[in-house]
Amino acid sequence: MKAKVVLILLSLALSVPALAISNPAVNYEPDDEPKYGQDSIQCLTNSSLYREFFKQWKKSGYRSASINDAIGPWRWVFLNCPKASLNTYVDGTKIVGYLIDEAKDDVARAAYLDTLMMVYDTRIQYFGKEGFVLGRKGLDRYRYKLSNEDIKPSYDIIAKSVELEGNDVEYAVIDLFFRLTIDMYKSDMVEKDLILENYEIASNLIDYNIKNNKKYASRFERVKGNLESSFEPFASCEDLIPLYTKKFEQEPDNVDLLKKIIGMLDNKGCDDSPLFFDVSVKLHELEPSPESAFLIGKMLYNKQNYTEAIVYLTQGLEMEDPEKLETCYFALADSYKNTNDFPNAVKMAREVLSLNENDGRPYILIGDMYAEAGGKCGSNDLEKKAPYWAAVDQYVKAISVDAELADVANQRISAYSKQFPTSEMIFFHDYSEGQSYTVECWFTVTTTIRAAK
Repeated sequence: MKAKVVLILLSLALSVPALAISNPAVNYEPDDEPKYGQDSIQCLTNSSLYREFFKQWKKSGYRSASINDAIGPWRWVFLNCPKASLNTYVDGTKIVGYLIDEAKDDVARAAYLDTLMMVYDTRIQYFGKEGFVLGRKGLDRYRYKLSNEDIKPSYDIIAKSVELEGNDVEYAVIDLFFRLTIDMYKSDMVEKDLILENYEIASNLIDYNIKNNKKYASRFERVKGNLESSFEPFASCEDLIPLYTKKFEQEPDNVDLLKKIIGMLDNKGCDDSPLFFDVSVKLHELEPSPESAFLIGKMLYNKQNYTEAIVYLTQGLEMEDPEKLETCYFALADSYKNTNDFPNAVKMAREVLSLNENDGRPYILIGDMYAEAGGKCGSNDLEKKAPYWAAVDQYVKAISVDAELADVANQRISAYSKQFPTSEMIFFHDYSEGQSYTVECWFTVTTTIRAAK
C-alpha cells in the first residue's frame, strides 16, 4: 500500500503542467502492489483507452490530435497500476517526449523532463533491465537537455548503462557515451585522461559487436568511424604510449590488442617508439605474417640496423599491397647498399621501378652506388673514371621521372661531371666524345663518353 499512497500523493501534488510528476520521496515496493492496482477494472479500462488513442497517434506518424485523448488515461494507469504492462513505459516516453517538445517555456520543459526521467526509473523498478533502460534514459536526457549544464547528468546515466550492459550495449548509447566525454572535456568538466580511458572502453565494445553482432554490425561500423574521427584530435604519442604500454604489459599475448596498438600508433605517427617495435615483434612471434615482418624490418631500417632489417624485409616481400611492397623493396635496396652488397641493392631498386616507374629514388640510389665505383674499377685512368658516366646517367633518369628530385639529382650531376675524364685523356685512349662505351666493374652498363666540365 505504501507505493499506492505515494502515487496518490503525487497525483494530488501536481502544480506545473498537468502531467508533470515529482520524484517520489520514498522507494517503491513493487512486490506489495497488485499487477492491476487496487482497481483492476479501472486499470484495464484506462489502459485500453489510452492504447487505442496512442495507436491512432502512432499510425498518423505522431501527428494527429488523438495524443491529447491518450494523455489522461495513460497518466491514470502510470499512477495507479504501474505493474500492469511494459507498454505503459514504452508508450509513456513517447507521450512525455511529445509534451516536452510542445512545452511553451523552460519551466514546463524542466518539469516534463523530470517526469520523463521518472518514467524510466519506474520502469526499472517494476520491469528491471536496468542497463538497457538507463541507455534509453540517457539518450533522452541528452536529447531534451535544457543547457550544456545537462551534459554531465546525461553522461552519468549513459556511463552507468555502458558499465552494466557491457558487450550488449546499444550502438547509439556507445556513440553518445564517447561524444559526451569529448563535450565534457571541451567544457573543462573532466581531464583528458577520461577521453583515453573511454576511448578504450568504447573501442573494445564496438570491435566486439562488429565481430559478433551480425544484426547491427554495420551500425557499429559507422559508430567506429565516428569514434575514430572524434578521438583523432586528442590522441598524441605522449598520451597513447603510456596508455598502450600498460595494456601491452597486462595482455602481451592478446593478438587483437596488439594489432589495435600497432594500428593506432602507426596512424598517429608513433611508429618510431620502442613500444611500437616491441609490440610488432611480439605480434610477429604470435602470428607471423609478411605484414608484421615488414613492420619490424622498417623499424630496424629506420634505426640503421641494416643487417637485421634485411632479414625481416625479405619476409615482407610476400605482401600483396603494391604500395607497401614498393616501400619494402626500397628499404631493402638501401639496406643492401649500406651493407655494401651493391648487386642485390641494384636488384631491389629495379623491383621498385617495376612497381612504380615514376619513382625516381631508385635511380638516385643506383647512381650513388655507381659513383662509389669511381676510381675502384679498371686498369687505367679512363676506366677508373668511367663509372661516373654511368652514375650521371642514373641521375638524369631520376629527373625525367620525378621532377621533385631535380635539386638532389642536379647537385650530384654537377659534382660527378667534374670527375669525368678530360678531353686529352679521352683522346689519349683513342676514344672520342659521344662514342658508346661499356663500363666493366661489379656492374656492366653501356654509357656515352663525355669530357669533364
